[in-house]
Amino acid sequence: MSKMGKVCLIYGESGSGKSASLRNFEASELGIFNISQKPMPFRKKLPVANVSDYEYIKAKLRENSRNCYVLDDIGLAMTFYLFNRCLEPGYGKFTQAAKDFYDLVQCAIRETSEDTITYFIMHVERSDDGMKLKAKTAGKMIDSQLTLESLFSIVLYAQTDGKRHWFNTQSDGVTTAKSPMEMFPEEIDNDLKAVDSAIREYYEMAPLGAAPKEKKSEGKSRANVETSSAVPGGGKA
Repeated sequence: MSKMGKVCLIYGESGSGKSASLRNFEASELGIFNISQKPMPFRKKLPVANVSDYEYIKAKLRENSRNCYVLDDIGLAMTFYLFNRCLEPGYGKFTQAAKDFYDLVQCAIRETSEDTITYFIMHVERSDDGMKLKAKTAGKMIDSQLTLESLFSIVLYAQTDGKRHWFNTQSDGVTTAKSPMEMFPEEIDNDLKAVDSAIREYYEMAPLGAAPKEKKSEGKSRANVETSSAVPGGGKA
């Protein structure tokens, strides 16, 4: 089994049940980085850090105080970065935006324990040729630098018909959904805690909420970050 953390991409239209899929987690089981800083769409209180800074998020992932993290609406971090640099000439800012996202995914994989899963939640857009529904980035200049879904082995597409919400786990030729063979049925309820349980069972990972195994050093120094008062439950996401 891989000794690296696992990552999962979830994408879909606004209102398709992406954030609502967190509803069955308990506060002690995960940490949420809320990029858009909007309220969660349910009454339950979960530990949320309202932050969009990549370096802060990476530092908290390296702390690895929990074995489940959610980056809700993480695509907005790219948008915020480019908004802040909109007056800068040239294309370097687009390359940097792609690299920053790539580095964040690699941090979640390589600098968390083998029993940690990090979920990246994003919106959807059509590809330039109109043939594919893909995770929304900050524009085609980003897409020319990075094929985002290639960074993930598990990509779930959130859908709704107005009455129920679900995840597609395999592509129908239009979406970029994918998952390992026999991990999921083709369509599942939008319950991210159930998704988390299925991933852990498939890869023989420690259960949700278990203390993360210590990650062996890979020659990289870990950032020391002060505890944030923005996150409930001991102040750690």
